[in-house]
Amino acid sequence: MSGFDLIIFDCDGVLVDSEIIAAQVESRLLTEAGYPISVEEMGERFAGMTWKNILLQVEQEADIPLSASLLDKSEKLLDQRLERSVKIIEGVKFALSRLTTQRCICSNSSSQRLDMMLTKVGLKPYFENHIYSAKDLGPDRVKPKPDIFLHGAKQFGVEPDRCLVIEDSTHGIHGARTAGMRVVGFTGASHTYPSHADRLTDAGAETVISRMSDLPAVIAALGEWGGI
Repeated sequence: MSGFDLIIFDCDGVLVDSEIIAAQVESRLLTEAGYPISVEEMGERFAGMTWKNILLQVEQEADIPLSASLLDKSEKLLDQRLERSVKIIEGVKFALSRLTTQRCICSNSSSQRLDMMLTKVGLKPYFENHIYSAKDLGPDRVKPKPDIFLHGAKQFGVEPDRCLVIEDSTHGIHGARTAGMRVVGFTGASHTYPSHADRLTDAGAETVISRMSDLPAVIAALGEWGGI
């Protein structure tokens, strides 16, 4: 017994190394629009956020009107780059093959993008039909709101306090903690930065790992320790 009834995985930056690709595309578009920002800063400040919410925050901060066309332009460019270049996070298949607890994916990415990425890296069979997009719930229900995590738990009939979430972003961790779930932070993707682990801990992660191969042992240990 792991001590948990459901393991919930974020996708971007946890299962697939996609956040760095998003940061590259989005930093270029923002810089061209008059808001210079590096790839590193994109990853540190905005990982886990939807492009729409990033644009809204930039508009508020810099008082720069950003064209609505940037929404569609980014989505198309990013889909092209992801389809060509996205890779699996090292150790994911090892970890999944050793987990006996039921599992699902709860992501801010669209269902279409999730399907494309997970198919490309060979992870769809590990989750079957339990792949959920916050965008399918409604445009205003994405992380850091808890809605997608609660939706995932509901599909299995599992109480939130029996769920463990694996997240790489502070926004995702805030959503999971608001949902009443325990969280493991992950810093093993290419968009990680020096203070990443500290920020995930401050956001509410119970522990942080940088290698996905460590996850089965960590889940077993957390199940024995009980909640915080």
